[in-house]
Amino acid sequence: MSNQVPSLERPTTGSDAGQAIARWMPGLATLREYKLAWLRHDIVAGIVLTTMLVPVGIAYAVASGVPGVYGLYATIIPLLAYAMFGPSRILVLGPDSSLAPLILAVVVAQSAGDPARAVAVAGGMAIVSGAICILAGLLKLGFITELLSKPIRYGYMNGIALTVLISQLPKLFGFSIDADGPLRSGWAILVAIAAGEINWTAFAVGAGVLATILALKGSKLLPGVLIAVIGATLVVSLLDLSRQGVKVLGSLPEGLPAFTIPWIGIADLGPVLIGGAAVALVSFADTSVLSRAYAARLGHPANSNQEMVGLGAANLAAGLFQGFPISSSSSRTPVAEAAGAKTQATGVVGALGVAALLVAAPDLLKHLPTPALAAVVIASAIGLIEVADLRRIWRIQRWEFWLSILCLVGVAVLGAVPGIGVAIVVAVIEFLWDGWRPHSAILGRPAGVRGWHDITRYPDAELVPGLVLFRWDAPLFFANAELFQDRVLAAVESSPTKVRRVVVTAEPVTSVDVTAADALAELDDKLEKAEVELVFAELKDPVKDKLRRFGLYERFGDDGFFPTIGAAVDAYCAANGIEPPP
Repeated sequence: MSNQVPSLERPTTGSDAGQAIARWMPGLATLREYKLAWLRHDIVAGIVLTTMLVPVGIAYAVASGVPGVYGLYATIIPLLAYAMFGPSRILVLGPDSSLAPLILAVVVAQSAGDPARAVAVAGGMAIVSGAICILAGLLKLGFITELLSKPIRYGYMNGIALTVLISQLPKLFGFSIDADGPLRSGWAILVAIAAGEINWTAFAVGAGVLATILALKGSKLLPGVLIAVIGATLVVSLLDLSRQGVKVLGSLPEGLPAFTIPWIGIADLGPVLIGGAAVALVSFADTSVLSRAYAARLGHPANSNQEMVGLGAANLAAGLFQGFPISSSSSRTPVAEAAGAKTQATGVVGALGVAALLVAAPDLLKHLPTPALAAVVIASAIGLIEVADLRRIWRIQRWEFWLSILCLVGVAVLGAVPGIGVAIVVAVIEFLWDGWRPHSAILGRPAGVRGWHDITRYPDAELVPGLVLFRWDAPLFFANAELFQDRVLAAVESSPTKVRRVVVTAEPVTSVDVTAADALAELDDKLEKAEVELVFAELKDPVKDKLRRFGLYERFGDDGFFPTIGAAVDAYCAANGIEPPP
């Protein structure tokens, strides 16, 4: 007979392993249930997607301050990584216009014009962004981006769009400027235009591409970017427009991206960490919104925490394979959907298509004009601009509209990276404001209306003599504790009868911190000196538990807490021989 003690741990089963795979590697779980009927759709959609990935990837690389081929490197391996770790079956990731100003700001400042150093700095930002996203996903912090309200997001993205537009205008006009920041760059562009530095041939090429993309933007049958870029490339090649000063991409290096650790100097570390953190916030904000939208449309569950992990894995892969930070794409994802994509196999096919181009035909796009790339980025930036909903916000809540404008100005004046700092600070202030100066009310019993209501809304409401019913519409915490005291004391002073008891109707109070607990004790002492009793009604049990930990519950005792306002009023009236209101 065995003397071994049986293990209390439940043995791992095949079902458990399958659930773990589905949780951490949704791509493998999808592969296990993949239907052969999907394959044709995914292959066709992947081929169509490839035609978008190449020109857009190159354009955003140039806009981010690195050579164009690195936009393809930032496409291949990250798409494969997201296909494994990403929860969305249709989302397409890659270089994005919303990240370009953030990357460019750090790259330009740290690279000193050295392309190799620019690539290393951009790769370092991707690794930082990836690590932050993965850690946040594992810690289930997917809710963080919800702290940025719509007006703040609109303001920030409008500022980013403006920054992108200004950065690409010199390439569109065919000249170069030496200026830093959106405002200085904008002024330098105006000076260059006034001086007659426009290359009209380059501008005609870029303007033609931009017009074509915008004209075909709503078409599901005609890929505007592809048509415009191919047309511009053919025109420049056949007419030999490079002799007229139209800059072209040139030959791409042959071969696939290699595993490379992006070594950076100590002086680069701070900017790369800050820039990578900013990229993580913006990229996940974009990705979470887009993934939720497509999950709702396709009837799939949304998983914001796993989305962080998938985005982080893709960025980590980009940083380790000669890429730069990436995000979800609101332009390429609809292309994949319209082409019939069923799963992330579409992204895998797209990645293989881009890889095939680099291996078999690196010279295919050597005549691609730089003004055309600028036009692609400008068209994407125009899509970032939000005006219609800001008009609605102006009509219904003007202070939030001005918050949006403040964020826009912050990006335009300070630049993309400091601008996101402004957006975060504004978001925190907005978050605290309602709690800092919340609404409060003195309650009475209106005739013909059930319950107790704000006497400013019902001036004829009946008050109970000697009783103040005071409602506080926010959590009690350090920022509003003193205001809470002041308003309670003001309510006592304004009472038409001598006050014997104050009932804090505390249903809206969801939390109390140490500072607020001390303020409650101080308020109780002040009221006690004035022979006024302080009690509570409808206080939630978790808040009572906090008061116990702070030693306040015993101070008020069981008799100091009532389950409802009615119970508190009845107890007061019974103790003082008063007829309660009907």
